[in-house]
Amino acid sequence: MGTTEILTAERILEATEEVLRRHGPAKATVVDVARALGVSHGSVYRHFRTKAALREAVIERWLDRAAQSLSGLVTDDRDPEVRLREWFAGLFAAKRHKAGDDPELFATYQVLIGEVSAVVDRHLVDLTAQLAEIVRDGVARGAFVSADPAVTARALFDATGRFHNPFYAREWQLPGIDAEFEAVVDLLLRGLRA
Repeated sequence: MGTTEILTAERILEATEEVLRRHGPAKATVVDVARALGVSHGSVYRHFRTKAALREAVIERWLDRAAQSLSGLVTDDRDPEVRLREWFAGLFAAKRHKAGDDPELFATYQVLIGEVSAVVDRHLVDLTAQLAEIVRDGVARGAFVSADPAVTARALFDATGRFHNPFYAREWQLPGIDAEFEAVVDLLLRGLRA
């Protein structure tokens, strides 16, 4: 690390991601991260008090990327049905992109996610809250029927799990998966229409 570069939490997280990619979750250490940055491990610990806190922050950053990319659809003023379709397509594309473009890091994250279930729970709450807002807007506009948009959002999320739950990642590259995705989303939207 050059003397003019400031050690930030973001730089540490980027370096941690690279160390995890190279060494995997079992062998990656805070010392490895510090070495990659050219600093002492104490410098890393000033930003993240423990190895577990660092891993949690890496997972949170990784999961937040998907949620942030979808958040614009929540406040968009277009037809709620179009937004809902695009939201699911965006989530599926983001998850498939992560799994297909960097399978080693994706596998590493699957291991780490098991260690930080509270982060995953917050991520799922955030995603279903985004869906609930779109459903709520659809109800307000008379496009959707839902007695409880939060419950409906969770049902929509669960019904599309094959297209965003990492458990199904091996299926995301199969021929016909896009048509299957469209069929599920079409079915769900037909069930929501007023």
